[in-house]
Amino acid sequence: MSQNEGWYFADDGRQVGPMALAELAARLPGVGGEDTLVFGPGLTEWTEARHVGAVRAALRGGSAGPGGTPPKPPRSSRTLRSDEIDYQIFGEEMQYAEVTLDPGEMVIAEPGVLMYMTPGITMETRFGDPSAEKKQGFFGKVLSAGKRMLTGESLFVTTFSNNGRRREQVAFASPYPGKIIPMHLDELGGQLICQKDAFVCAARGVSLGIAFQKKIGVGLFGGEGFIMQRLTGDGVALIHAGGTMMHRRLDDGEMIKLDTGCLVAMTSTVEYDIQWVGGFKNTLFGGEGLFFATLTGPGEFWAQSLPFSRLAGRIYAASGGGKEEGSILGGIGNMLDGD
Repeated sequence: MSQNEGWYFADDGRQVGPMALAELAARLPGVGGEDTLVFGPGLTEWTEARHVGAVRAALRGGSAGPGGTPPKPPRSSRTLRSDEIDYQIFGEEMQYAEVTLDPGEMVIAEPGVLMYMTPGITMETRFGDPSAEKKQGFFGKVLSAGKRMLTGESLFVTTFSNNGRRREQVAFASPYPGKIIPMHLDELGGQLICQKDAFVCAARGVSLGIAFQKKIGVGLFGGEGFIMQRLTGDGVALIHAGGTMMHRRLDDGEMIKLDTGCLVAMTSTVEYDIQWVGGFKNTLFGGEGLFFATLTGPGEFWAQSLPFSRLAGRIYAASGGGKEEGSILGGIGNMLDGD
């Protein structure tokens, strides 16, 4: 589908569309302008129009800055500490995200996810979290690197900066089949807890930390381990989910049970615990492991249909290295984590 076709906007909970990009731009001023939620080519979920470069360009009469990219829109009335990066997501099952940086802006990325960058981008590998380095100096940098090591991630992060005079692009690819999900931390209470390998990139100003699970049972048998990543700030972060992504909001006291490997991210208000599957046959032959993950609201969570551990396990089994998932002969590890 063309980038100029198949657009929708939300009006008081009602979906309006599909329509051409030009019609969308003509109707948005009457329903909320750049704050209106839109959906269309390159997007995986409803997003404010101000975060979608193609829509903003159309709202501004189709004008473009140097290199044919839309100019930076006026800043909103909110004062954000993080850089206000623009992004667009391409593809269906093997996605990549293109981030557009204004002069002076920076994006922080996990090592090894770069796809391409334009000549004006400067790449630099840094020890620890650049946000911590700015606030706390050398010791903050060392502490942040130690936290990343605890989560099983690299001690280093890669930064991509636009030190030129025009807008530049840098793109990051998903590591395996799935979806890249934009998380606007300013709309999620300033904090997001996610599994250790979900993070792809984020605007400068988003801090990368750790979140300890307080219950020892969660740490030992929860699939995602005792430590998860904590993203803090008011900028945009892109995370990756395997397969198809599910997003759900839990009411106060509402609970859902998940396979332990399927949890991708949750807001800090969600309570995370584990529960015994129960039953002799379920435990030995059910193929879902010994424990479920239980999430209790209020709050939001995101789940994936294809955890990487499950994908890797199936490939390993198909190559003759193991037994079919779901069998007691598949190993004690599968019994514990369900994958």
